[in-house]
Amino acid sequence: MTTTSTSGTLTLVRGLGVSAATAIVIGDVIGTGVFLKARVMTCNVGTPGMVMAVWVVAGLLSVAGALTYAELAALMPRAGGEYVFIRQAYGPLPGFLYGWTRFFVATGGSVAGLATGFAIFINVVSGGSLQSHAIKVGLLGYELPITGLQAMAIAAILVATIANSVAVAVSGRIAVVLTLLKIALVLGVGLTAMLLAHGTWTHYALANDGGTCEGVAAAARGGAAGFGAAMLGALWAYNGWNEVTYVAEEVKDPKRNLPVAIIGGIGIIAALYIFANVAYFYVLSPTEVATIPASSSVATEVVTRALGGGAAIVLAGAMATSIFGSLQIASLVCARIPYAMARDGLFFSALAQVSPKSRVPIRALVAQGVWSTILVLSGSYDTLTDYAIFAILIFVGLATASVFVFRRRIVRLKPDATTEVRLRPDATVYRTWGYPVVPILFLLVSAWLVINTVMTTPGRALAGLGLMACGLPFFWYWRKQI
Repeated sequence: MTTTSTSGTLTLVRGLGVSAATAIVIGDVIGTGVFLKARVMTCNVGTPGMVMAVWVVAGLLSVAGALTYAELAALMPRAGGEYVFIRQAYGPLPGFLYGWTRFFVATGGSVAGLATGFAIFINVVSGGSLQSHAIKVGLLGYELPITGLQAMAIAAILVATIANSVAVAVSGRIAVVLTLLKIALVLGVGLTAMLLAHGTWTHYALANDGGTCEGVAAAARGGAAGFGAAMLGALWAYNGWNEVTYVAEEVKDPKRNLPVAIIGGIGIIAALYIFANVAYFYVLSPTEVATIPASSSVATEVVTRALGGGAAIVLAGAMATSIFGSLQIASLVCARIPYAMARDGLFFSALAQVSPKSRVPIRALVAQGVWSTILVLSGSYDTLTDYAIFAILIFVGLATASVFVFRRRIVRLKPDATTEVRLRPDATVYRTWGYPVVPILFLLVSAWLVINTVMTTPGRALAGLGLMACGLPFFWYWRKQI
């Protein structure tokens, strides 16, 4: 395992095997989407069959992206994943804007949102005690009120940051355990519904008829617009399969293990999602699903019908565990983006340092945790992540399209440098199955989703671009420092 570069600088260690890499894919993806999105998707498309179709199409789209990312990750197994692909394909500016948007908007908002979700479910388990408590903290002469929910969310971020500050092999083992618990949770919900609840397969012949569809805009119900909205919901539930590429520099035998982890992980996730949704509609009719309040979840309703009201508390605890697993993995992998940017001279230089003891970028982890904590206290994370989705869709498209750039260049990177090296085609590197059709299909659907977002929520799209553009002055500053 490499611990120093040729210049003597400490570097990352390849401590993640194929099981840990696969667990990162699965654990990063499975959060709350599989338990929450069936309600909104039913309102979008109307029938159980169409909901299943959306899950299948979104799964196939994710597989198409995974097949392409597997080649890119095997070709350039370096910290930062998409940041590296975009920077090497299109130059420092697009790479920086991606990293900027990721760190300050998408990652910060995601980590803060996961931590708050964890706190919400812990509050349910505690009978609402967190919500009824608050403290005041003195800061620079001001009193800052912190609710019990915020305090629990901040504590979760702190614990995840500490857990990921140890050697990456240990963090990987933690991810494996938490991911196995997630898989058991999804299977448990599905099996409970199928075996213990009173259900009927006739629900599959019905459509939503008069469901309240709380919070679902009328423009997003039915037709192509409804299908597109449902696709965005499903893709949000699948989101995260690409993030194992952020720790590619720490995966053993990346040419083999990264493709196996990415493709295999997506296959397992898709099977779990479809199984859970089959179980939901076995127990509940489409109208009943569409009528569930936005503050609840389909999974909670299904398990409650099977086991009684007390089961909701147990499920809340299980969902809190699932969310914390996502938080731990997101904290682990996403810290590698600011580390990679700093190593390239495009971010705060201190974040490029690696701990001499654990060989992980602890300063990048801490900076990420501090920013996420600020977002928890501000309560702005939901708005930021809503705005970031549009920009991230564009960057994912750029990263996918880079496979065409690298196929033409026949480029690989030295593992300890940022310079490009021209080589003959390497038969040992995984090649995208179905190339060029598979990446083209992924790009076409991604483009359609971007256009659909612009048409249905133009304000959100412009806000996302605006947040991305805020990084331009900082890029010009850091470029002058190189």
